[in-house]
Amino acid sequence: MTEYGYARVSTKGQSLDDQISQLKEVGISSSNIYSEKFTGTTIKRSVFDELTSKVKNGDTITVTKLDRLARNTREALNILDPLMSQGVKFNVLNIGMLENSTIGRLVKTILLAVAEMERDMIVDRTQEGKRYARLHKKDYHEGRPKRMITPHYQAAYDYLLGHTYTDTARAFNISVSTLQRIKKQIEKSVS
Repeated sequence: MTEYGYARVSTKGQSLDDQISQLKEVGISSSNIYSEKFTGTTIKRSVFDELTSKVKNGDTITVTKLDRLARNTREALNILDPLMSQGVKFNVLNIGMLENSTIGRLVKTILLAVAEMERDMIVDRTQEGKRYARLHKKDYHEGRPKRMITPHYQAAYDYLLGHTYTDTARAFNISVSTLQRIKKQIEKSVS
């Protein structure tokens, strides 16, 4: 009976360190911790697939939260049910053990449904907030705020007037695409 850990984040910019640390704190050896970064828009998870092909009856897969396994109830059930029927247990650190018993299956289904409802409610509240802001704030707009033209960016723009994009980007340690956006923003504000 082996204990495995699984950690996942949805974007390359996020860190796995906290999840891995929590898994180690509950006694899972580093060699048994599987981790990956993958987008929520795909269900292909090569590391998770490798882990699930390795586990057998009596093994436990530990995750920090239930949403590390799946994005929604249906997907989670498709992952959990076959493994649990083979005798694999799931230890969800913020919930407890999920195993193939009558109560375990009921708890699993309820928790998955609640987690999905919670995510849906967050999306609904966000959309309501945006709707309200559009109606009541005349200067509201979605998206990233406008870039501040710092003295560094202004100097890069001034330098660009006599040099190529590549030379300027290299001299000011910024990308060519950022430099193009800075130029466009400065020239738009002047006209």
